[in-house]
This record gives sequence, C-alpha cells and structure tokens, in this order.
Amino acid sequence: MDISIENILLIGSLLLFVSIIAGKASYKFGIPTLILFLGIGMLAGSEGLIGIEFNDPKLAQFIGIVSLNFILFSGGLDTDWSTIKPIFWRGFSLSTLGVFITAISLGIFVWMVTDFSLYEGFLLGAIVSSTDAAAVFSILRSRSMALKDNLRPTLELESGSNDPMAYVLTIAFLGLVIQPDKSLFSVFPLFLQQMVLGGIAGISFGYASKFVINQIRLDFEGLYPVLVIALMFITFSATDFIGGNGFLSVYLCALYLGNQDLIHKKSIMRIFDGLAWLMQIVLFLTLGLLVFPSHVYPIAGIGLLISIFLIFVARPLSTFIGLSVFKLHIRSKLLLSWVGLKGAVPIVFATYPLLAGIEKAEMIFNIVFFVSVTSLLIQGTSLSLVARWLKVSLPESLTVKSVVEEFMSEEAKAAMREIVLPSNSEIDGFKIVDLHFPKDAIIALLKRDSSFITPNGTTEVHSGDTLIVLANGPLGFQEVYKCLKIKGQEGDNAI
Repeated sequence: MDISIENILLIGSLLLFVSIIAGKASYKFGIPTLILFLGIGMLAGSEGLIGIEFNDPKLAQFIGIVSLNFILFSGGLDTDWSTIKPIFWRGFSLSTLGVFITAISLGIFVWMVTDFSLYEGFLLGAIVSSTDAAAVFSILRSRSMALKDNLRPTLELESGSNDPMAYVLTIAFLGLVIQPDKSLFSVFPLFLQQMVLGGIAGISFGYASKFVINQIRLDFEGLYPVLVIALMFITFSATDFIGGNGFLSVYLCALYLGNQDLIHKKSIMRIFDGLAWLMQIVLFLTLGLLVFPSHVYPIAGIGLLISIFLIFVARPLSTFIGLSVFKLHIRSKLLLSWVGLKGAVPIVFATYPLLAGIEKAEMIFNIVFFVSVTSLLIQGTSLSLVARWLKVSLPESLTVKSVVEEFMSEEAKAAMREIVLPSNSEIDGFKIVDLHFPKDAIIALLKRDSSFITPNGTTEVHSGDTLIVLANGPLGFQEVYKCLKIKGQEGDNAI
C-alpha cells in the first residue's frame, strides 16, 4: 500500500490507536509495550498484513533523532537531582566506561565468530552498547518498581545519559570502517570534543532556557510548553553545529531545568510526558515499518549468538568493571548487568551505516534489530522476576514516590491554609516563581483587596495579600513559611 495525503492521517491514527490499546493489554501480561509497537509496525509494513511500502532510512533516522530529543528531554525533566546525586559517579561510570567496554568486548567477539573486520565488529558493538532510555523509563515507571541500593535512579541515570557515548563511538568506528587506514586512537579527539562541548553547551543552554522561560511574558499558558520545545531543539542543533554531542546537551539541559523553579512547570512536565510516549510509539512504529522480516530470518542464528554474548558476557563484564571501585553488593551488580535493555536507539544508530553505504550495512541493521527485540523479550519481560530472585526489590507497600511524582499527583496536597502576608513583607513584589516554593506545595488562590486572582509563576505577591496555600501537612507548611519569610504563624487559619 502506498501512503497518500488522503489516507496518511487515517492509517497513522489507526496505528497509534491500536498501539495504545495493545500497550494497555501488554502491561497486564508483563510484555514490554515497546516490543508490541515494533510488532505493529512490522505487521503494517511492506511484508505485513497492511503492506505499507516504507524503505527510507534517511526519514527513519530523522524521525529517530526528533523522537530521541523528546525522550531524553522528558527523562531529564523527570529526574530529581537529589535522588541521583548520591549515585552520580556510579551512573556516570556505567554510561561511559561501561558503554566503551561493552562495545569493545562485543566487537572482538563479532570479529572472532563472523567474517566482519575488527572495525566492523567494533561498529556493531558500539551501536548496541547503550541501555535504551525509552525501554528503561517505560518499564521501571509503568511498573513503579522499588529497588534497593538506589538501583532505580542508577538505571535511569545510566539509560538517560549513555546514548551520547554510544553515538560518539558509532560515528567514530563508522569513520574507521570507511577509512580503515586510520588508527584506533584517532577516535579519542572526537570523543573529547563531543563530550566536553556537549556538556558545556547543555549546562549553558539550561541556564539560558531558565532565564527565557521565567522572564518572557506569554499571554497563554499553553505557549510555555511550545517555548520549551523550541529551546530543546535549539539546544540540540546549536550544540551539534559547534561539534558537540547534541543528545548529551539536551539531557543535561533538561536535567537542570527539571530541578529549577519554572513558570507553569507542572504543565510543561505533563505535556512532555505525553509527548515522550507519543514519540516512543511513533519511533517504534517507524522502525517496525523499516524492517523487512524476510531479511532478518537469515541472520537469526548469528543474531541469537551475539545476543547471548551481549546479555550474559559483555554487559556483565562492563558492569562489574565499571562498578569495581564502588561499594555495591554483588546482587545489585547482577541486577544492573541484567537491565542492559536495548530498544529503538540501537536501531536508529544502525541507520548510519545504511546511509553511509558500507558493505555490510544491511546485515548490521538486521542483526541490531534482532538483538534489540531479543533483549526486550528476554530482559524486559523478566526484570521483575530477576529483581525478586536476587532479593533487591522492595515490597510494593514500601514503594516511595519521587518528589516529581508527588508534585505531579492530583492527590498530593493534604492540607490547606490561609496565609496573610505582613504589611512590611520581605517578599513584596516577588514573582511566585522566585519564591522557590516546596515542590509539594502550591498557591491555589490569591486575594488582594476585594479581588481574587488565580496565580501563576509570573504573578507578583505584595504585602497584605492573602494566599490560599495547599501543602502536605505541618511539615510542608514549615517550608512554606520559610519561603514566604514569615516568622510565627499562630494567627493563620487552618482550613
């Protein structure tokens, strides 16, 4: 079937609808939703039931890059710095050294068991070396898994930050395949340039984005998420233009913004959460359409051998070496080594050899697709079981919501209080966004003279204003009074 202007919306919306319904059903049976999105794409593809003709790696790569921006940005926004700070170096080691060891060890194995050259083996290893953010975020958060030893934030930090390393290695080894006379050490200058410039740009754009969001006065709340989307793509494209790693820059920018006080932050985070899911579905459907099942079957044998080595040797090896300097129980390391989930990112990276036109590009793409599907089926479906078997999971009753999850919850606020700002208030003229309110408290209503105002981040508070504040009980209000610089609250009315 050829996609025309007349039927593209109908087909696209039907595929999206079926994917959402299938995703709901898959959760019930413990099947990763992402594998179903891929399967629906394959069923709709040229060799599937619908027969949509799609064989455009360049377009698929573009969709992949756009989707990864949303997925990484949403993951960064939703990451609480206070949670990942204690395990930052642990996660950083896995996302850099761990990715490198995975790529090299798997590359050597592929070189030994196939007719791939060493550089082609390294290229394949680099493409599948990272843990997929979309897969990890969707599985951990949809199942609300609670794990010991800060394993969950470790996995989220690693999966959200290791794509840049895999991307650099993919580009570097692709260059070596095209020009095999170059030395292996020639990749290090590119690596340093990408990481250093990407890191600096990410933090810089984070500061700049916060200033723009909080200082610009837009007439409609719905425009703020649109503004953030524009800032996200500016961050990625500008960083890429100067030679830095755009994926790293986007993630760091979002990580910074997610831990700052922003105007309409709740709306922004909700919109990006929905967009991230949309992009995951679109990305997996697109990659499913791009795959020809008849081309995957012939490499199933070697693909399964590579998958087994990756899951049971390369990933555990990289995990144990990457965490060798950290005090962590062996059971925790085993779980981290098991959650080396692959997903859409390796398949997107596998389009780079296709576009470069190297000799084994199609074989690499089909192997990567097979490895990603195998990883989701084996590791994704068994994650909860392995966590319980290793005794690193916590009972569901002990599951603690993150600050972000509490902030996003409709039931988070347990108490309401009326607070009157004194006549000589120290915060007179302050914008609400500059008060640095606790994340579990909000100003629901503001009364000034005889007028009632529904406040937002740009609303200024003045002496004599009456604030209706929602917070989580007495402890929450203690923080509220500190932010409002009010000493003694005996005269306030609890509601």
